Parts: sequence; C-alpha cells; structure tokens
Amino acid sequence: MSLLSIGKSGLLAAQVGLSTTGNNITNANTAGYNRQVAIQGDTGTQYRGFGYVGTGTEITAVRRYYDNFLATSLRNAEANQAALDSYSNQINQIDNLLSDPTAGLSPALQDFFSGVQDATASPASSAARQSLLSNAESLASRFHAMNARLVEISSGVNSQINSSVNEINAYARQIAEINNTIAGLTTDTVAPNDLLDKRDQMLTELNKLIKVNVTQGDDNMLNVQFGNGQPLVVGNKPFQLETASSPNDASRLVIGYAAPNGNFSALPDAVFTGGQLGGVMDFRNGALDQAQNQLGQVAAGLATAFNAQHVLGQDQNDAPGGNFFNPIEAYVGPSTRNSAASTAEVKGVVTDASKLTASDYSVDYDAVSASYSITRKSDGQVTQITGSPQEVDGVTYTFSGTPADKDNFLVRPTYNAAASLTVAITDPAKIALAAPVTTAAPTTNAGNAKISAGTVDKDYLGTPLTAPVTLTYDKDTGELSGFPAGVTVSVTQNGTTTAYPPTPGQPKYADGATINFGGISFTISGTPADNDQFTVGPNTSGVGDSRNGALLAGLQTKNILNNGKSTFQTTYAQMVNFVGTKARESQIASTAADAAVKQATNAQQSVSGVNLDEEAANLLRYQQAYQASGKVMQVASQLFDTLLSLGN
Repeated sequence: MSLLSIGKSGLLAAQVGLSTTGNNITNANTAGYNRQVAIQGDTGTQYRGFGYVGTGTEITAVRRYYDNFLATSLRNAEANQAALDSYSNQINQIDNLLSDPTAGLSPALQDFFSGVQDATASPASSAARQSLLSNAESLASRFHAMNARLVEISSGVNSQINSSVNEINAYARQIAEINNTIAGLTTDTVAPNDLLDKRDQMLTELNKLIKVNVTQGDDNMLNVQFGNGQPLVVGNKPFQLETASSPNDASRLVIGYAAPNGNFSALPDAVFTGGQLGGVMDFRNGALDQAQNQLGQVAAGLATAFNAQHVLGQDQNDAPGGNFFNPIEAYVGPSTRNSAASTAEVKGVVTDASKLTASDYSVDYDAVSASYSITRKSDGQVTQITGSPQEVDGVTYTFSGTPADKDNFLVRPTYNAAASLTVAITDPAKIALAAPVTTAAPTTNAGNAKISAGTVDKDYLGTPLTAPVTLTYDKDTGELSGFPAGVTVSVTQNGTTTAYPPTPGQPKYADGATINFGGISFTISGTPADNDQFTVGPNTSGVGDSRNGALLAGLQTKNILNNGKSTFQTTYAQMVNFVGTKARESQIASTAADAAVKQATNAQQSVSGVNLDEEAANLLRYQQAYQASGKVMQVASQLFDTLLSLGN
C-alpha cells in the first residue's frame, strides 16, 4: 500500500466525518433526529519482512446514538402528558359551566322553592300561583340549558374520537410503509439511520394519540400494539380502526376493527389508554357521564318527589292534585344485536326519588330461565325480575312483547332526565296547595283535647273520604270509636305502633299519639271528656288552605335523594365538587407530567441529542485530520516527483 493511498484513505475518512458532523449540526433542531457518528477503523496491515506496516483507515459504519429504554420512557411520559392535557381541557368545560353563578342550577332551585313559599303564604293569590309556575318553567329551562351544554360537549368528544382514530390510522399506514422500506435497505451491518429516525418520530406522534407498545420484528421492522395487545402494525401490515355508533346508544361512538366480511367488531373502551384518545375516553366514561347522570338525578328526583307530594293535595277547584311535572321516563336503548325475531320492549319510569341512583343499567333476557335480569353497572349488582311491573332502584320497569335469548337493553334512568323535565300544569288554579282532609273538635266538647290538622299519604289516594268521619271518646273503656268499617287503624306513640285489627277492640286513646287510618294521619292531645267528638272529613273549601303547600316547600331542605341522605341542593353541590376536584387533580397531574416529560427528554437527549459545542469540536478535529491527510498525499507526491527526477 503506497503512502499516497494511505493519505487518500485518511482524506476520505475525514471527509465522511465532516459530512456526518455537518449533518448533525444542520439537523440539531429536527424533531426526532438522533445524532450520528462516523466509526473509523484501520484497513489492516501488510507484512514487509521486518514487520507489519499499516495500510490506512476506513469508515466501518455511521452509527446512530439511540437508547431504546430512554426512547420508550420518553414516549410513555408524553402519552401520559397528552392524556392528562386532553382530559383537563375537556373537564374544564364542565367546570366552567358549573362554576358560572349565572348559569348554575342553585339560583334556579332557590327561585323555584321561593315561589312555592310565596304561594303557600298566599294560597288564594292568583299572582303568587302564576309566579310559581313561571319559576318552575325557568327551572326546567335551566335544566335544559345545562343538559344541552353537556350534550354539546359529548358531541365534541365524538368529533375528537373520530379525528384521533383517523390520525392513528394514518400513522399506522405510514409506519407499515416505512417498515417495508427499512427492511429492504437493512443488511447485517448497515441500517438506514434517517429512516429509523423518521419511524421513531412517527411512533412518538402516534404515542401522543394513544399509548402503544413497540416490539422488534423481523428485518428491522417494528410491531406496534395498544391496550392489551391489540395490533396496529405487524411488520408491513397496518390494522385500521373504525368508529361506529354504540349498539345501545346512537349518540355514543365506540371504536373497533372492521372485519373482512364487513362486520364491525367493537373494542372495550378500557383498552384505549394514554394519549389524547385515552384522555378523551377517560373523560367521557368518567366525569362527563357522571355529571350528566347526577344532573339528571336531581331533575328526576325533584320531579318525582314534588309530584308524589303534589298529588296528595287539593287544588283551588277542590279537585285532587295531579302531577306538577311530567313523569320522567328512563332512556332505554335496545341493542342492535338483538334477534330480529324479538318483539320485546322494556320501559322504565322514575317512581321513587329516594332510591334513584346515578348509575346506568343493563337489562338482559335469558331464555333458559325465561326471565330478565337487571345489572347495575356501577357495582355489578344483579336483580332478577319476577314480574311486570317491578321497581328496581326507584325505577318501575314494565316488560312486553316476546323476547329472544340474550336480548339486551341499556337503561339510563337519569341520563336524559334534565332534558325531559317539563311542567305539566298550565292553570295556576290546579296547583294543589290545600290538604284534601280537614279535622275539627266541636266547641261543645267538655274536655280540653285538641285534634291536629290532618295529613295524608299515598294510601289515601286509593280510598279518599267522601263523607266526614266522627270519632267518639268513651271514658269508661278509653277507646275511640266511629272509624270506618273494614279499615286498619294504627296508633303510634314513642315509636311503638299498635294496629287495630289485629289488636281486638276499638283503638285506645293515648295523649299525643299519632292516629292513622286510610292514609290519614292526625294527633289528639289533651284530656277528652266522655262522649267528646272529633271529626275528620273531606276538605270542601281549599281556597285559603296551604297545608300541602307547606309540605311542598319543605322538600327543599328534606333529605330525599341517595336513600334519604341528601337534598336536591346538596346533591347538585356534590356534583359541582366532584367536577371541581377532578379538574384540579388533572391540573396538578398535568404539571407533574410536564416535569416527567422534561426529565425524560433531558435523559434521552443526553444520549441522542446534538450538542453543538461537541459538534464544533468534532468539526475542527475532522478538519485538521483532513488537512493532515492532504499533507500526507502532498508528501507522497513530492517523493514521487523526486523519483521521477532521478531518471533525468
């Protein structure tokens, strides 16, 4: 090997080093670029008798500085950051809605019950009654507006799901294509570094949409999965996701694969974790659904409880009270997978506010047992249906038609309740502020016993009084007589109740005890004289009566919802607090995620990033090597010229 060739090899090696360093410098700000270095080695030696002499140098490889562990850690951190940012952006919309004092529910609830109190204070006033109806309409409108905003947010979630799925599919196709290209250019010792960088950057962007797992395949190709191993890319084959309406709810999108036969195979929402898509799914299945269900729980609970008390009253026309609000029907969505031969129908109406939950339910039919079962999705509790109608968690279900095996229905009792809340009464005179019964103690009584104003419960609706009932006290026996024949009379004092029958004889008088018969309750207090009488009869003039109005007003502070543990306002406050807490938690978590991404980026860049100071030093080093190699070639040329001159 001549000196000229040795110098030439050094010149070429330095030139590659300069090119590699220049490429690093120019791509310092290129996203996904991993710095490269020219690996230089000798070209071997030749034996010259006296020993071995070197023959020059060569570039054995241009290596890419890449650490898979650090790159994976950074991708995972960025997936978590994207999920939290997406979740935070979504939940802030609900938080802003609920925190707005002009758009929140509390002022409308307060105005409504203030209207009830004003009408109760002036039951004969048409203006007060009309004001109550106006406040009720305003309350219903507020529920509608809040629900409409939540529906709008839900629609935005659907749009983002569609957008994310389209982007994921695009990246899957691109990664499959570049996998194929890389496989064709890869040998045992050489890999296309720039294409590897480009593929890694695609994985980074894909991971911001959905958290993926990457495994090494054949021929330097990568396989990409998400969730529990669901494939996105296997070698050079992409797997495309699609969206479709939920089988039970056309307004809700689900994600899955399209089968070769054209059928859609939905995936469970739980497999979509991390990235923007994971954050949106977490928001929809958590905060959004809970907010909409809890808002509906307040609406359905208010309508049901108010109606239950209102029908126990009497209006200005002395007619029994009707529903103040229209009944709330549960959303029932039959699955699109139900048998075409099935004619089954399921209906649900909210009938008990105290037992109502904010959960969704699954109704399933089993042909083997020939029965329905209802599963509460929040905790998996199953209730077997034994008849129709049947009440489950405050919702009365009715079943009709002929079901087929595995028929399924999604029931959401409160989901659409806020949108469904409407006022049933338009005539102020039909507001039932009066009680349907009156009580009296004649002034001719010799004793000092007094009878309280009577109240009624739902049992009264089946057997209302049509004529007064006169009760007479017998001093010798201590009994009250005159109760209608065939009814059970209960006497409750100090928590102990005695029923007649089965207890023989007439009810015994007890000072201050609560007496109930036929759904009518009252107390008699004091010391009655022999043959003192007390009358209980239908109310024939309820114009100035507001006893039922007082009970309606009392619903504002009564613990009705959640099995009698919370009021309407406290339930709404719990929803506001839940959303506010989640919004704050997401902000804190996002801050932590930002720090984690920064730390992971620094670690990854310490290995793969371009350090301009280091590259400047390398540039100078390769420049000197290039000049030195050129000098070697110059010396070799001079020596050759000297040899030529010897022949002259």
